Amino acid sequence: MEVGRWKKNVECKDLINRIKKYTMNISRISSLKFIAVIVLLLSLELTSSAQTDSSSKLVYKINIKESIMPAAWRQVKVGFDEANRQNADIILIHMNTYGGMVDMADSIRTKILNSKIPVWVFIDNQAASAGALISIACDSIYMRKGGSIGAATVVDQSGNVVPDKFQSFMRSTMRATAEAKGQDTIVVGKDTILKWRRDPHIAEAMVDPSIYIEGIIDTGKVLTFTADEAIKHGYCEGKAETVDDLLKQAGVTEYKLAEFSPSLLDKLIGFLTNPIVSGLLIMAIVGGIYFELQSPGIGFPLGLAVLAAVLYFAPHYLEGLAEHWELLLFIIGVILVLVEIFAIPGFGVTGISGIILIVAGLTLAMIDNELFKGTGSFPLIAIVKPFGVVVASVFLGLTGGILLSKKLLTSSMFPNLALHSELSGKEGFVGVDLHIKSKVGMEGVAITVLRPSGKVQIDNEWFDAMAEFGYIEKGEKVKVVKDEAGQLYVVKID
Repeated sequence: MEVGRWKKNVECKDLINRIKKYTMNISRISSLKFIAVIVLLLSLELTSSAQTDSSSKLVYKINIKESIMPAAWRQVKVGFDEANRQNADIILIHMNTYGGMVDMADSIRTKILNSKIPVWVFIDNQAASAGALISIACDSIYMRKGGSIGAATVVDQSGNVVPDKFQSFMRSTMRATAEAKGQDTIVVGKDTILKWRRDPHIAEAMVDPSIYIEGIIDTGKVLTFTADEAIKHGYCEGKAETVDDLLKQAGVTEYKLAEFSPSLLDKLIGFLTNPIVSGLLIMAIVGGIYFELQSPGIGFPLGLAVLAAVLYFAPHYLEGLAEHWELLLFIIGVILVLVEIFAIPGFGVTGISGIILIVAGLTLAMIDNELFKGTGSFPLIAIVKPFGVVVASVFLGLTGGILLSKKLLTSSMFPNLALHSELSGKEGFVGVDLHIKSKVGMEGVAITVLRPSGKVQIDNEWFDAMAEFGYIEKGEKVKVVKDEAGQLYVVKID
């Protein structure tokens, strides 16, 4: 790496020494000529130093050696910002991945295509699925012997191929990414031919098994290239075993290598934004709220729900995925559900609206808002997957809350969560006023209009009463005919 710089320094020093030796042998030299020689020596020194510094390249390396999840997108985003801050000459992505989330891969792809710094990728074994999309977006692709690139068909979490409406987005994105690398001009005799640098049809075949390309892929198979095949068809610039080997092949002999290292905060945010962790936090939110409603006061379940909500929204907010309006949707939804439970009888429009807003807020918080700003085709799968995670987590959280509350409220391990004492009638405990029962058969007068409920006076005492039939006007005589659950029923006496 330093050999070229050493040679240049030796050559410049030899030249400077010769000039010095020549000037010392001149016994008679004018002061003007002497000054000119000194200026020449200084200019040679400065030119040598400038040439040496300008020939050294700053290569900034970012690793993608995991599934393409929000954590990988964050590392790329922060890494690119740091590379720009350090005025890097080349951004090198060191990749080994079997794929991941399409929306995260699309965000990384867009970041690469918009980068003013050339982006190279070193495929160290695998660049499958979402990894292939990211690789094709790079300016140069290098692969390790035995590596592969392709197999970009969209699948669900079980590995099953998703419907064609999702494949259509991936096909068009792969094709557009290949087209973005431009065309090369080839002169054959007197003819000038434009040839795609990376054939878009090949990129599309990495997604769609129905595409046939003569000599490359038959129908019914998804295209995946080995290193040699990728070089042959313009999807790889060369093979390399190490990063140093890659840069040497690319003609970069003098360079400084800097590497992005994620901080503790980056790792924590990446962990919390993982869809599995997000699902568990949603379960804690829903289960905590439900369990709190089953027990009086504000206790541990509500605290758990609040903590889970903070851990869910905070990292998405810091990542730029969640914004104020998405958090507001969630809060309004929770308020509407509480109003429906405590203030409005039954469960109707208010409660349903609250549930919809809660699900919408949780779902949209997981989606990169940059996707809504594009003018091209929208990745529907970017909404379907987060929506599925949220719905499944809400259902499991609610079910778990119901089952857990039943077990805890009846468990001997938590005796203070529920009242277990029994109050029997034999011990003198009754749920109604026995004084009311003694009024059955007695007569009185209506103090207010009974329509059908109102008040009556019996033996100079006022009681709440209900008209057995029709209405009873104020001042009319009444007779108590029965008592049910502490309520007197009266009829009018003619």
